[in-house]
Amino acid sequence: MHYKSLNQNAPAVSFEEAVTLGLAPDKGLYFPEEINPLSQSFFEKIETLNNVTIAFEAIKQFVGNEIPEQDLKQILTETLNFDFPLTVVEKGIFSLELYHGPTMAFKDVGARFMARCLAYFNKKNPTQKNTILVATSGDTGGAVASGFLGVKNVDVVILYPSGKVSDIQERQLTTLGQNITALEVDGVFDDCQDMVKKAFLDKDLAHKNLTSANSINVARWLPQMFYFFFAYKELKKYNLPIIVSVPSGNFGNICAGILAKKLGLPIEHFVASTNENDTVPRFMTTGTYSPKPSKATLSNAMDVGNPSNFIRIQELYQHNLTAFKNDFSSYQFSDEETVSIMKKIYSEHNYITEPHGAVGYLGLKKELANKSNHIGVFLETAHPIKFSDNVESFLEIKLPIPTQIESVLNKEKKSVKIRSYIELKDFLT
Repeated sequence: MHYKSLNQNAPAVSFEEAVTLGLAPDKGLYFPEEINPLSQSFFEKIETLNNVTIAFEAIKQFVGNEIPEQDLKQILTETLNFDFPLTVVEKGIFSLELYHGPTMAFKDVGARFMARCLAYFNKKNPTQKNTILVATSGDTGGAVASGFLGVKNVDVVILYPSGKVSDIQERQLTTLGQNITALEVDGVFDDCQDMVKKAFLDKDLAHKNLTSANSINVARWLPQMFYFFFAYKELKKYNLPIIVSVPSGNFGNICAGILAKKLGLPIEHFVASTNENDTVPRFMTTGTYSPKPSKATLSNAMDVGNPSNFIRIQELYQHNLTAFKNDFSSYQFSDEETVSIMKKIYSEHNYITEPHGAVGYLGLKKELANKSNHIGVFLETAHPIKFSDNVESFLEIKLPIPTQIESVLNKEKKSVKIRSYIELKDFLT
């Protein structure tokens, strides 16, 4: 498998090169040169397969022969060593809970997979050192910190916007120490992401072997398609068309879902549910992609004004908006609507959502209103405890503290405050 740059001005690279480079030299995202649908027999028997087998079949073409089958299966076994339950919320509507991993967020899968791939590649060159540079609007930082903690010859530098992540999210990326450093940026997520992209292209930093663990990196992005296969495995028995709503910020997760559909996964329609950062919903209406500066909302992990992965989605449809709209909708919701639906779901169905999952539920309900005889899934991307201040206040409850969270609550926060790219560059050099 080779990967091309979506800016079309850089040479194709191997999977290993795409992982270690992160971003192409022409600033483009890497994208597989070929996407080969899986066999019909795979989907016919999917309910009989375990998660590791499903994941291996889904991703093996994208890794190729660069990681031997036995090693790749071991990486997947270590990556997927927790559950992905599908919970009935109400008739015909399910929550796919992606928060049962070590940092209680959906990004655990991608971070763990990427860390293990990079560790495998580094075995071939024991003197090779890498610096993982990552921007986070919430959960990415904690997942990457946990996934790469203690990985030999890898340093991790995480940029996050000061005051714009929850307390628990901040603790998960600032309290681990060892090879993990957190940089607290005076700005918003888009500022963090812009700094990271600039650093990748800075020739003065070439000796640092920088790579990204954001979903711009193929090893972080591709494994996210596993969730959609796992959901279909459980829903196949209903024999009804499936709609999946994904709370969307940087659009990596929903892009992976659409890739799964291109591989043949029988999901009829996707909904990108956003908060007030409405770049994609506006695009779906106007056909013009015009990003705006991000706004702070209750669903902070989705506070992205210029979602990096949307160009990959467009590539999956060869920039054909008509074909795209057949498979995809996008709706925007306010904080007020988010709070209202969190209360409604809890009071009527005794199910606890946090702001991101609640936005996903809103988008699903809006799409289902036009489609009878369908079933729907919304993704719960983080445990409610990670947004405990809001969840407990809005729902008037007290959440028990899971073991994964308890372990970071009493640790000391350590971060380095920066305000500009120059300060980031100085830190890295």
